[in-house]
Amino acid sequence: MTTTNSIDPDLHQALKRLKLGKMLDTLPERLAIAKQQKMAHQELMLLVFHDEIARRDAASATSRSERARLDPEMQIERWDSSASVVYDVALWNDLVTLRFLDEHAHVAIVGPVGTGKTFLAHALGHIATRRGHSVLAVSADHMLKALKHARLDNSHGHEMKKLVAVDLLIVDDFALDAMDQTESRDVAELLTERHRAGSVVVTSNRAPDEWLATFADPVRAQSTIDRFVNNAYDLVIEGESYRPRLKPSRKAGQKAAG
Repeated sequence: MTTTNSIDPDLHQALKRLKLGKMLDTLPERLAIAKQQKMAHQELMLLVFHDEIARRDAASATSRSERARLDPEMQIERWDSSASVVYDVALWNDLVTLRFLDEHAHVAIVGPVGTGKTFLAHALGHIATRRGHSVLAVSADHMLKALKHARLDNSHGHEMKKLVAVDLLIVDDFALDAMDQTESRDVAELLTERHRAGSVVVTSNRAPDEWLATFADPVRAQSTIDRFVNNAYDLVIEGESYRPRLKPSRKAGQKAAG
């Protein structure tokens, strides 16, 4: 049996110097398979390098999702299809292709509280990070507070740039509360800057035709909302709360205390 310890020390050192040390994790098994199947050297090299490419791609995607502040539990593979919620499946199937991202179009995921809107938005974010896109997920409330505080230390431009620069911006609980003049101006500036330049996914308990009432400046709001709505896909989700499916549960076989 081939083990890491049986690999030639010079090869071990060379891989380390080339910063390919992680290849040692799968190399013993690959060498054993190569011997059993009488692989040509080129076939073995290709197999080992494919392992390393797959590992790096996965590590990069994980790193991007962490920087994006995406919930690690909200990935499309973990969506519970038995949930009692209803939405346009054909539209969802199209959204997961990320065609909207290529178009610099937006997505509005709208529906009652707890129906899985945030889950679906973050699932799109995870798909985007796997495909090499930059993503940032924020709650509307946190985003607006950060922008308002940034005005106090003259970092507003930098804060706004972070929101504009990513390929996909996810804003959760948009238009939940009424905004003051400063917040309304920030939202208008953000959506204007991202129009046809990058995609935004918003989740909201309110339909787009109700967003106008949450802005302090109706004139600016009308223009902003009209621009967004006419470049957005609307995914309406209805049904029972999805949240019980996200509730932590005791592991099977774990005994109750006391």
